[in-house]
Amino acid sequence: MVPIVEFNPRLVLQTVEAEKCTGLHGVPTMFIAELNLDDFDQYDLSSLRTGIMAGSTCPIEVMKSVVNKMGISEITITYGQTESSPGITMTRTDDPIELRVSSVGRALPKVEVKIVDPATGEEVPRGIQGELCSRGYHVMKGYYNNPEATEQAIDREGWLHTGDLAVMDERGYCKITGRLKDMIIRGGENIYPREIEEFLYQHPSIVDVQVLGVPDQKYGEEVAAWIILKAGETLTEKELIEYCKGKISFHKIPRYIQFTDAYPMTASGKIQKYKLRQQTLDLLSERTK
Repeated sequence: MVPIVEFNPRLVLQTVEAEKCTGLHGVPTMFIAELNLDDFDQYDLSSLRTGIMAGSTCPIEVMKSVVNKMGISEITITYGQTESSPGITMTRTDDPIELRVSSVGRALPKVEVKIVDPATGEEVPRGIQGELCSRGYHVMKGYYNNPEATEQAIDREGWLHTGDLAVMDERGYCKITGRLKDMIIRGGENIYPREIEEFLYQHPSIVDVQVLGVPDQKYGEEVAAWIILKAGETLTEKELIEYCKGKISFHKIPRYIQFTDAYPMTASGKIQKYKLRQQTLDLLSERTK
């Protein structure tokens, strides 16, 4: 087999089968694409044992499928940023499965992690949501020729402020709950897209979902959801709204729902939510004409 220059889920699984690969790395969107190939069951993936999923937040249901359907029993999650070289936390292969599918693990060796109140900068108690900050050898010196941006990202004590919202448990395991800048404020209520995405992933017809906020004259912001369906499945806006009723709070039910075949992505497979937001605004503008 030749190296795969550009990601192709079918070529990945063909390579795993042909080369008897034991490890498989990727971002969540890559694993989702592999799991949802129409001939997924035809590939022999029995050699797979371990791997790393990173690059963006991984839905719990996807992690479960990677373990149960792909057989990657020792899959781990790594969380970090380019500014942190890039790892901050990681699950371990011997962690209980419930931790490996629901958290991004604990701090890597010689790395400090704390959760702070975004408004005050004070560290919050375990179990309370706040901004994840990290300090150590892994943190960058700064942005090239941009001292102002560096000062905003790294405080005087050397803590990198990631902009990610997280909760840390008593054992030091962290769960990423959203992005500060992605938080939706609808009528004074704080809404975190991650919570809605995790809920919608449980729908049997949905492969992938991205939730974001768009401006609204009445409420300030409204919830929009972009959804990719499984092959051969159908779902209407009305049916999805009915699915949500009584299961999540009314103000968290998406006001705008758009079905799509693919998301705009970077070359490394990260979803570009800012482009989805612009696409939503363009569609809403067309509706009002």
